[in-house]
Amino acid sequence: MATELGSPGIVEVRVPGRSVRHDLRAIKIVLHRELLRFVNDRTRMVSTLVQPVLWLFVMGTGLGTLISRGPVQGVDFRTFMYPGVIAMTVITTAMFSAGSIVWDREFGFLREMLVAPVGRASIVLGKCLGGGVVATVQGVIILALAGLVHVPYSPALILTLLGEMFLASFTITAFGVSLAARMKNMQSFFGVMQMAIMPMIFLSGAMFPLANLPAWLAFLTKINPLTYAVDPMRHAVFTHLSVNPRIVQTLNPGVHWFGWRVPTGVELGIVALMGLALLGVAIAQFRRAD
Repeated sequence: MATELGSPGIVEVRVPGRSVRHDLRAIKIVLHRELLRFVNDRTRMVSTLVQPVLWLFVMGTGLGTLISRGPVQGVDFRTFMYPGVIAMTVITTAMFSAGSIVWDREFGFLREMLVAPVGRASIVLGKCLGGGVVATVQGVIILALAGLVHVPYSPALILTLLGEMFLASFTITAFGVSLAARMKNMQSFFGVMQMAIMPMIFLSGAMFPLANLPAWLAFLTKINPLTYAVDPMRHAVFTHLSVNPRIVQTLNPGVHWFGWRVPTGVELGIVALMGLALLGVAIAQFRRAD
């Protein structure tokens, strides 16, 4: 009767079901959004480069004057610091990418993503891949400075560093996403980020050699996950340098477990496994999120 009198009928609304195709599209969209956000934010791009450049050319030059007459005479200390500065750049950028989740929550965009008919795992994976790509692109700028610190522009070296940079930044983004998933404001996130990331950077061997350390400091570097991201980068750089083997042993001793030097492949495997584990934690946090 209501229909005959001209009353509006019931309109059926169909929500698309979940599928692998939709999840892959969600990953692509989230990754693309991260790239657009990075390209359009010139201030962020410049600010995240200032600190690494200061470390490399100001701190590196200053410390180099102290060790120029020591056991590593003839090697520019900035060359030693270069892999650590690369790691610092991609780690900082990756954490900023992860922190944008908190910003999305404050402005309601995160809720729109969470109610979409796609798996939350695809949103997290897209975020981590986007953070990894953005941080790697940022690291390319530091790679362009290699010649200024006497590191050769070797295609093999550049490709190796690019792969290691992406692996490290993906892992750090997953770590940051797992933290940001439960936080309500940016102030809390950046406070926790500084508390977690800065000690890890300083204990990774990014700014000092891992040789001849006190026992307590050597132990801390071995249990620090970032050590296994920085050391492969330094090994790749020193492999392409013509340096006295004695100096290499001083500046690039590697990580040792009970006298056994951990191979680069094992170190990268540790970083990859950590990245997958942190990705799982981030996905679990998102599934619990409101």
